[in-house]
Amino acid sequence: MFKLLLIEDDLTLFNEIKERLNQWSYDVYGITDFNKVMQEFSAVKPDLVIIDIQLPKFDGFHWCRMIRSHSNVPIIFLSSRDHPTDMVMSMQLGADDFVQKPFHFDVLIAKIQAILRRVYNYNTEQVSLKTWCNAAVDYERNTVTNETGSVELTKNEMFILKLLIEQKNKIVSRDKLMNSLWDDKRFISDNTLTVNVNRLRKRLDEIGLGQFIETKVGQGYLAAEEEMV
Repeated sequence: MFKLLLIEDDLTLFNEIKERLNQWSYDVYGITDFNKVMQEFSAVKPDLVIIDIQLPKFDGFHWCRMIRSHSNVPIIFLSSRDHPTDMVMSMQLGADDFVQKPFHFDVLIAKIQAILRRVYNYNTEQVSLKTWCNAAVDYERNTVTNETGSVELTKNEMFILKLLIEQKNKIVSRDKLMNSLWDDKRFISDNTLTVNVNRLRKRLDEIGLGQFIETKVGQGYLAAEEEMV
């Protein structure tokens, strides 16, 4: 899971961006004290930084300079200002990209993914694989394999499984699943979600893993991690 540091003082915007990025399995951190940005940067050790230009104490350009003096981590600027000089200065300071507010989330996620692929290219294949309950989950091939055998899932089933195991042992609400799946235009009703989860569970039963997709009545679903003996 990639760690992203979002240096943004607008709490509403921060929470909105964080929620959407969490749905893409990014681990998002914020700044709790704008007097200690570099200390928090060092503590998080992010794989990518997103910086707003207008911030309390010092602006985003200042913090970009400070980060660049210590790290080559990729940086994306956010700005509500439309001055061409802002973009020019961002690039001169070593930023990797610039996103103008208001922005469409799909644009931001595409830029993040492109930068991460470029910078961490050596790790792209590993990102598509996940170990869960002693099974190898391949997001690209839509397969789950363990010592019992292998099953191939539909795209919908894998989409659900991915959301659940990226939050393993934690309840993922039906609303969150529906919102994520609706954005991806895979589901059209709450009942359809239930049907697809049941189908996923039946497929996983073939290799003894169906029991680890748990229903939490009135809350959502949970992908339990098998206890190691």
